[in-house]
Amino acid sequence: MFHFQLVSLSGKKFDDDVYEVILPTLDGRIGVLKDHMPLISVAKNGVVAVRRNPHDPDLSLVYFAINGGAIEVSHNVLRVLVDEADQPDEINEAEARRALERAEKMKSEAKDQVSLEHAQSLIDRQAVRLQVANIKHRHRQR
Repeated sequence: MFHFQLVSLSGKKFDDDVYEVILPTLDGRIGVLKDHMPLISVAKNGVVAVRRNPHDPDLSLVYFAINGGAIEVSHNVLRVLVDEADQPDEINEAEARRALERAEKMKSEAKDQVSLEHAQSLIDRQAVRLQVANIKHRHRQR
């Protein structure tokens, strides 16, 4: 076991001992377990999956949709600092879908590179939020 802290601009989202955390980085998804080598990396928009105990099935993983940030692993402590982190129950799927549609419209109407990149960032964020919301639905169906 090691300690995992997930902190967003709105405060601590997770702060507990865990068995495994899977994170999205610029170099791809990584898994962190006890005694992971020291690491500083950039978190990209994506899904964080947390396994609290070694024998927990995938259905019991805790998920977060994150929006960028920084990752630090040192001395069996994983700290992830992000702008936003949402659990499935915190995501209003209809609202996220509407936000995605607005972002796609912004992208189609973008007149310059800055506007295009901003719209793409919004699209990526809402797509991840919808992905995490969908995890909630899949688990309820089982």
